[in-house]
Amino acid sequence: MGSERKKKTAVNPERESHFVARRQSGGRTSSEDRELLLPSLPVGQFHRKDQIFEQNPMEKLEGTCSDKEGRQDYTRDGTLSLRGKPVLRSRTGGWKACSFFLGYEVFERMAFYGIASNLVIYLSVKLHEGTVKSSNNVTTWTGSVWMFPILGGYIADAHLGRYWTFVIAAALYLLGMTLLTMAVSVPGLKPPSCGGNVKEDECPLRASAVQKGVYYTALYIIAVGTGGTKPNISTIGADQFDEFEPKEKKSKLSFFNWWMFSIFFGTLFSNTFLVYIQDNVNWSIGYAIPTVGLAISIAVFLTGTPFYRHRLPAGSPFTKMAQVFVAALRKRNTTVPNDSTELHELRLDEYSRAGNFPVHHTTPLRSMDGCSFLDKAAVKDKSSSPWMVCPVTQVEETKQMIQLLPIFTATIVPSIVIAQIHTLFIQQGTTLDRKVGPNFSIPPACLTVFVTLSMLISLAAYDRILVPAARRYTGNPRGISILQRMGIGLFLQTITVAVASLAETRRLNVIAQHNITGKQDTVPLTIFVLLPQFVLMGIADAFVEVARIEFFYDQAPQGMKSLGTSYFTTGLGIGYFMSSVFLRTVAGVSSRHARRGWILDNLNLSHLDYYYALLVILSVVNLLYFLLVSKLYVYNAAIRSNKKEEEVDDDDDASEEESLQCK
Repeated sequence: MGSERKKKTAVNPERESHFVARRQSGGRTSSEDRELLLPSLPVGQFHRKDQIFEQNPMEKLEGTCSDKEGRQDYTRDGTLSLRGKPVLRSRTGGWKACSFFLGYEVFERMAFYGIASNLVIYLSVKLHEGTVKSSNNVTTWTGSVWMFPILGGYIADAHLGRYWTFVIAAALYLLGMTLLTMAVSVPGLKPPSCGGNVKEDECPLRASAVQKGVYYTALYIIAVGTGGTKPNISTIGADQFDEFEPKEKKSKLSFFNWWMFSIFFGTLFSNTFLVYIQDNVNWSIGYAIPTVGLAISIAVFLTGTPFYRHRLPAGSPFTKMAQVFVAALRKRNTTVPNDSTELHELRLDEYSRAGNFPVHHTTPLRSMDGCSFLDKAAVKDKSSSPWMVCPVTQVEETKQMIQLLPIFTATIVPSIVIAQIHTLFIQQGTTLDRKVGPNFSIPPACLTVFVTLSMLISLAAYDRILVPAARRYTGNPRGISILQRMGIGLFLQTITVAVASLAETRRLNVIAQHNITGKQDTVPLTIFVLLPQFVLMGIADAFVEVARIEFFYDQAPQGMKSLGTSYFTTGLGIGYFMSSVFLRTVAGVSSRHARRGWILDNLNLSHLDYYYALLVILSVVNLLYFLLVSKLYVYNAAIRSNKKEEEVDDDDDASEEESLQCK
């Protein structure tokens, strides 16, 4: 314990030669390579950043049993405590820490969807907006919710770190929810009412510009707040698993399944209880409950702080990528050497001191990104400016982010389809017979509960049944690859929209049979005719949505994980914006060139079946495009076979038994 707290760390020459051989072969960094990059340390010492920390006496005694056990008690993936100290694996992270994240997500999603699920009804009934305007306002706001994570991811990666970015954004989120609750509760802020004897649709009184302004201001404060929470909470959760520990690495494969499970578990409460209160009791209570729920979710998150593992900000990913582009352009006439070891790269100990790992150079034959031009940025130059010469790792990280773009573009159309759940799908339900028994009517937004239920069931079945079964045949720890899972989801989404078109055709046939033309007339057809499209959408989401967030997190470079996660949210945001544009365009074109517009304020005179048919065509084209780009995609890291994982687990179990005997 009397040794110096700070020492210079050397890398074993064998490991250096292994790294050089890997660079010459054009391979990518594997988990085995990363283990070799860790410098050898004496028993009882732990390496992090530019320091070697010693364990306390009790921990060092435990470490005397074996060198392997002594070093592995600390995390080895670069994670630290909130104060920047090394953390013990046994006391932090894992499912113990993730339980707080999952608890947060249950309450937070209850709060968010307590507003989002019934938003189109509030805008059309209370603010008297038409079908197209209310739908577009919902999708525009939701698109903003999913676009702001780009900013949140940047701030986390470049400046504040994920934890503090999340905490500040959560406070802003809560402020927006509080203001929104006031906008539907305080007499001077909420829209005027004509009393209980007059239907809302027939009330001539309208909300003032100030009242609308307060309501929409609150909505967009919420959007900004979620921009800081969404890209960071899931990333912090995934950071709780150390990939150098076999059992934690295996648990990480299930994390995003249970993450999505918690999201939809919270959504289930919103789509049933909260929607019913908003439609049948009052909007004040219906908004106050999710606001309290958000406060509880933040409290749950903060309670778990001592158990979390953190990563230091790695610098602006946008600056790093810009440096690569600028350096490559400035050296555009330079020839890239055939031997990748002649390119500029940092020493291994410089990466290990920063808790990072190098990424090996990839040749054009191994990469689909077509960005071999960027290799010019790593050609050695007399200048040491980062805008003139960049390390191979920085170039490869930039190429990795670019390589994600074709898959990213293939996720936009699915987001357009998802946008229909909270807009047109619900508005269809308002025209149908919603009675269940003599005294109860189903709120239209409650149908989204079947999306939630089918997804919850599908996620559990996928993780507990499909993955183990598929793993035996494929040898893939995930059962099937992430892109295969995404492809299945895209196919199911296409089927879902086709079913929605058929259901709308049936609704219009009943309308024609009964000569129904009034906007408020109820179609004598049960609302449960829409049930198949909601159930199928939930099953599709269990495949495509989980695959999307897992893919962009998994394939993003280590220092750009928050930005990678924002690819997922940005795809949703663009999809929602495109849904607004698509809906407005179809409504405008059809009203000018068809006998009657396809999408009118009076849905009993509209042709949503034609609109859904267009979405089917768009989905089929997008599915073909996805199959092409996914076939060309090269994963950043090879997935170990199931057999190899089992062998590692067996070795780990043996080490634990040896540890118990020593104790």
